[in-house]
Amino acid sequence: MSNLQLFDDDKVSTLYFEEQARLKGFRSIAGIDEAGRGPLAGPVVAAAVILPLGFELLGLTDSKKLSEKQRDRFYPLICDQARAYGIGVATAAEIDQINILQATLLAMQRAISRLSQVPDHLLIDGITPLPLDISQQTLKKGDSRSLSVAAASVIAKVVRDRIMYSLDKQQPGYGFAKHKGYGTAQHRQAIADLKPGRHHRTSFAGVKEHLGA
Repeated sequence: MSNLQLFDDDKVSTLYFEEQARLKGFRSIAGIDEAGRGPLAGPVVAAAVILPLGFELLGLTDSKKLSEKQRDRFYPLICDQARAYGIGVATAAEIDQINILQATLLAMQRAISRLSQVPDHLLIDGITPLPLDISQQTLKKGDSRSLSVAAASVIAKVVRDRIMYSLDKQQPGYGFAKHKGYGTAQHRQAIADLKPGRHHRTSFAGVKEHLGA
């Protein structure tokens, strides 16, 4: 069962951090994660997920460790069973304006603001806290260590992939549907041949070298 899964480093339950927060009196615990920090194109997408007590979803873990088919199977199950979930997006233009870290934090804050329940504690993937007056804990590799964060990672990844499929239809030629905006050899060659499009991150190496005068 998912709530008995262990992560390798500490050999404890993937609901350990949620359980510890509840012991401190917190009752509305949101896992936060993002997808799309590294690509050369497209938005960064964040998700916030509040899971119910007793939540179980066998095999749920960091979205990067799951196949697209597995993520697509988990996505509706998480959405249906979660007490609340929210999605936040920061565009390529916002990334260029304020940098990828700040855009990621912005997307996370937007995801939290779209929760139908107000969280009283956050479990955030990574090492950077959010500038919010809410109790929070950052977790390195949190998407492998916390079930709530893992759920958020799947939501964020599926939503971002769907956005990239849509952008591929808007701007064919770059191959967004295949590489999701990451800097593959095919994508870099397309940027060189076609020049950057409106959804590229013009502040990123691999794109800015091909901007016009």
